[in-house]
Amino acid sequence: MDNSLVLLLLLTPFVGFLFNVFFGKSAGKAISGAIGTAAIAISFVMSVYFFMQLQQTGKPISVKLLDWIEIGKLKVDLGILLDQLSLLWLLFVTGIGSLIHLYSISYMHDDENMHKFFAYLNLFVFFMITLVVGSNLLVMFIGWEGVGLCSYLLIGFWYKNQNYNDAAKKAFIMNRIGDLGFLVGMFILAFNYGTLNYHELATAIGASHNTTALSLAALCLFIGATGKSAQLPLYTWLPDAMAGPTPVSALIHAATMVTAGIFMITRMNFMFDLAPEVQNIIAIVGGITALVAASIGLLQNDIKKVLAYSTVSQLGLMFLALGMGAYNVAVFHVITHAFFKACLFLGSGSVIHALHGEQDMRKMGGLRKVMPITFITMMISTLAIAGIFPFAGFWSKDEILMVAFEHNKVLWIIGSIASIMTAFYMFRLMYLTFFREFRGTEEQKHHLHESPSLITIPLIILAALAAVGGAINLPGSTWLNHFLEPILVGKHEEHALGSNEYMLMGIALTGAIIGIVWAYAKYIKQGFVPQEDEAITGLNKTIYNKYYVDEVYTAIIVNPINALSNFFRTTLEPALGNVVYGLGSIANGLGNQGKKIQTGSIGLYLFAFVIGVLSIIIYLFLAQ
Repeated sequence: MDNSLVLLLLLTPFVGFLFNVFFGKSAGKAISGAIGTAAIAISFVMSVYFFMQLQQTGKPISVKLLDWIEIGKLKVDLGILLDQLSLLWLLFVTGIGSLIHLYSISYMHDDENMHKFFAYLNLFVFFMITLVVGSNLLVMFIGWEGVGLCSYLLIGFWYKNQNYNDAAKKAFIMNRIGDLGFLVGMFILAFNYGTLNYHELATAIGASHNTTALSLAALCLFIGATGKSAQLPLYTWLPDAMAGPTPVSALIHAATMVTAGIFMITRMNFMFDLAPEVQNIIAIVGGITALVAASIGLLQNDIKKVLAYSTVSQLGLMFLALGMGAYNVAVFHVITHAFFKACLFLGSGSVIHALHGEQDMRKMGGLRKVMPITFITMMISTLAIAGIFPFAGFWSKDEILMVAFEHNKVLWIIGSIASIMTAFYMFRLMYLTFFREFRGTEEQKHHLHESPSLITIPLIILAALAAVGGAINLPGSTWLNHFLEPILVGKHEEHALGSNEYMLMGIALTGAIIGIVWAYAKYIKQGFVPQEDEAITGLNKTIYNKYYVDEVYTAIIVNPINALSNFFRTTLEPALGNVVYGLGSIANGLGNQGKKIQTGSIGLYLFAFVIGVLSIIIYLFLAQ
C-alpha cells in the first residue's frame, strides 16, 4: 500500500505534465490549470500523509523500485527514501508549489500557451520531488538535471523576446558548470567507496581514512551547490532568471531549485563534517555572497530584480550556516525564506499584473490604497525578511547570526551588515511601490485595482506562514531540531536564551530597525525617487551595474571563446577545407591525365601489351 502511495506522490505531477502536453490545448485553459494544480495538490496531500506517519512511527520509508546499475563493485538502485529531511522539503515544495499553481491560473489566464506553462510547472515539481526523495546521489542527480532543464524552459517561456532566451541559456549554461562539479564528486565517491547510497556512504566514509579523496569530493559537490544555489561566482544567472513569468520566479527562488544545494549539503552532512577546510570555504563564500548581493539590491529599480538579489543574499546566509556545521539552522531559514519570499514574489506579480507589466518601481507609488491585500501581505513578508520580531525571519536569521558570532566574528559582522542592508532595500521597495503618490501613467492609474481572489488567496496563506512560521523552532521549544536529529545526529545547534543570546537578538533587531528608519527617512520623509540610469555616478554606478561582474565574465570568458570560434570559422576551417579540396584536385588531375590513354582502341591496347611484355623479357634477360 505504502509503495503505491509513494508512487502516487512522485508520479502525479508527471501525469499532470503529460495531460497538459497532449490534451491541455484542446481541454481549454480552465481544465488545464485545474489539472495542473490538482496534480501538485495530490502530491502535497501524500506528503502530509507520510509526514504524519513518520511522526507516529519514527521510521523512514524506503522503497527500492529496481536494481539500476551494477559495474564491478559499484551498485546503484533506483530507490526512494522518505525520511525527516526529504519529507520536510516535500511539504514546502508541494505546499507552496500548489499555491503557486493556483495563483498561475489567474496570472497566466490571458496567455495563449497556458497549457504549456502548466505542463512545464508540473514537470519542474516532478523533478524537484525526484531530487528530494532519491535514496542515492544518482537519483538526486536526475532531479538536479531535470530542474535545470525546466528552469531553462520556464525562464525562456516568452521565447519571442530574445533577451528572455538569452537569460534562459545563461541559467542553463551556468548550472552546467556547477553540475560538472557534482558529477566529478559523484565519480570520486563511487570510485573510493563503491556506492552512492546515502546510508552506505555514511558508514563507508565513517570508517575511511582517505581524507584527500573526501575533501576533494566535498569540494566538487559544493561547486555543484554553488551553481544551483547561486553563490559566488556562479550567481549571475539568478537575477536574469526574472525574465520568466512571476510564478516561475516564485517557484525557482522560494521553494525549489535554489534550495537544492542546501538540501544536498545537508543530506551529505556526514561527509562535509569530515572536511573542515571545505566547510570554511562554504562559510566564507556564503558570507561574501550575502554581502555582495545585498549591496547590489540597494540600488535596483526593477521590483523583481530587488527580490532576486535578496534571494541570492539569503542563500548566502544559509551557506554561512552550513559552513559552520549548523545544518538545522540553514534548514530553518530555508523554510521561513520559502514562506516570505514566495509571498513577496507573488505579491510583486500582483503589482505587475495591476500595472499591465510595469516592473520599474520609479513608475509606481501609492498602491496601498487600491491594493490593500497585496500591500498588507507584502508588508508582513517584508517585516519577516527584515528580521523584525516576532515574524518568521527574525527567528531563523537570528539563529544564523548567533552561530556566526560563536564561530567567526568577522563573518558575523558581514552577516549583520547584509541583514541591515536587507531591511533597507526591502523597505525601499515597499515605500517606492506602495507609499506617497502614484508616479505611473494616467491610463495605468485609471485601471488600478486589487488582484482577483486566485491571486490574493495564496498571498494571504503565505503571509500568515511568514508571520507565524518561526514557531517551528522557537528557542526552548525547538521542534525542528528534534525532528531532524536522526539526520543530523548530535550536530544540531541549540540556543538556550542567555544574556549573550538576548544581546545578539537586540543587536540584530536594532540593525533591522536602523535599515527601516534609514529607508523611511530617504524615501518617505525626503520623497526621494531614484535617478535615471545615466544620472548615477561614482560608487553608486558600480553597485548599480552589479560590480560589472557580467562584463568581467564577458571579457575574460565569453569574448575569448567567441574569438577562438571566429578563428576556427574564418581561418582554420577554410585552411583545412583548402587542404582537403587540394588533395581532391590533385587526384582529379591525375585521373584526367590517366583517362586519356583509355581510348577504347583495341589495336592500341594490343600494341601496349606487346611493348609491355617485351620490356619485361628484356629486363629479365639483362638482369641475368
